[in-house]
Amino acid sequence: MIIRFKKLDSEAIMPVYSREGDAAVDLVAISRYWDKDKSLFVMGTGIAVEIPRGYVGLIYPRSSISNYNMSLSNHVGVIDSNYRGEIIFKFREVDKEYGVSYCVGDRIGQLIIQPIPTMDFLEVEELSLTNRGASGYGSSGV
Repeated sequence: MIIRFKKLDSEAIMPVYSREGDAAVDLVAISRYWDKDKSLFVMGTGIAVEIPRGYVGLIYPRSSISNYNMSLSNHVGVIDSNYRGEIIFKFREVDKEYGVSYCVGDRIGQLIIQPIPTMDFLEVEELSLTNRGASGYGSSGV
């Protein structure tokens, strides 16, 4: 699959797989600023992507985030197929005393593009019965 992308800044780095067999491409920060109103770091990649209709882009933190004093503020970002703006990440500080955070030039996240179904919803009076029913969190044991 070919995914078209645009560099919005000459410093932007093309999304790439780190290793053969990886599920996601890495995204690199080219900008960083502190949003004092929301108390989070906004980090830009300088790229926009053209996700095909019928697909969605999902941005996740990299597993290396556990080495940093940051947490992706929305946990998983959704990039709709009609969005053409810059891919950005917004991070919250986890522990101000720890003090290690991503910088410009770091691989800050990863992008997965996958197919999505188009759904129609039908309101009904009853749903089918299952062996779980409405049992929620922790219902299957620890």
